[in-house]
Amino acid sequence: MRPVRFDHDTLPQRVRFASGAAAENLAAEISTLGASRVMVIAGEAERELARTIAGNLPVAHWHHEVAMHVPVAVAERARTEAATHGIDALVSVGGGSTTGLAKAVALTTGLPIVAVPTTYAGSEATNVWGLTADGRKTTGTDDRVLPRAIVYDAALTLSLPPALSVASGLNALAHCVDSMWAPRTDPIDRAVAGEGIRALRIGLPLVADDPTGLEGREHALYGAYLSAVAFASAGSGLHHKICHVLGGMFDLPHAQTHAVVLPHVLAFNAPAAPEAERRIAAAFDAPTAVEGLNRLRERLDAPTALRTYGMPGDGIAAATEAVLAAVPANNPRTVTPDDIAGLLRAAWEGADPR
Repeated sequence: MRPVRFDHDTLPQRVRFASGAAAENLAAEISTLGASRVMVIAGEAERELARTIAGNLPVAHWHHEVAMHVPVAVAERARTEAATHGIDALVSVGGGSTTGLAKAVALTTGLPIVAVPTTYAGSEATNVWGLTADGRKTTGTDDRVLPRAIVYDAALTLSLPPALSVASGLNALAHCVDSMWAPRTDPIDRAVAGEGIRALRIGLPLVADDPTGLEGREHALYGAYLSAVAFASAGSGLHHKICHVLGGMFDLPHAQTHAVVLPHVLAFNAPAAPEAERRIAAAFDAPTAVEGLNRLRERLDAPTALRTYGMPGDGIAAATEAVLAAVPANNPRTVTPDDIAGLLRAAWEGADPR
């Protein structure tokens, strides 16, 4: 047996997790920061929710222009508004795109963020930022974009439709799976990711069966947080490199893209990563990792084909070239152009993973 040796960084962040307590916990965090001119970032769909939970804060500006994949032009306008209004803290209320916009502002201003997630995106627990320009998504890490605190309230996810809840939850699951073999993974990341898979495996079927119940939502939100913590430490593996290329190149919906691509990457990598495969299988309580994921996807009626979400079939060649340039050097399995083209073709068609 080889001696165990690794370096692990734990990101500094407070988590407040309580259903029905978002307004109270958000106010406490703003008070802790000593902020007096807050900018609340929330998309149009979360406009009223944001007013409800942040209405008693010292808000200097309400910002509602949010777009998928954080286009650079959208980020620049938000940065300008923050400067114009003399903002001293950011509050994001919404999913990954909303959190991502707050991060884009923090990246250039250093302003602290308090994140209030309404989906299972997980961006709130990472120091990863992403911006899109000219069909290309650029990502990076910077501690300035890590929210100082997260206010989790499962009641805020009740309005998320079951189908979108499933896709968002599978996006979180993808963070867990990718963290098993990502570039900087270590035993702590794998342990956290395994617990995340277990929580999502329990929570997502409950959400699908009873979308208005809190039990499933709390399990899913807990699992999503763990998935993001593992991902923030382990880094982007093959799955996320593929999805970042597809999202930026074709403006595909983030959660659904991850949900479709995940089983294909798992089927591709699992045979070359036996230890990770066993951990994933155990978390799914299944004989194999692939069988566990397939069982869950069938139970949830998960998304299956990228063409459903607007990816053109004639874009596979260009996407293959871009993915190959981004493949992590330590992926468990050697990756060839034919491998990626075949994987993308199967994901585009909705074929069974091979």
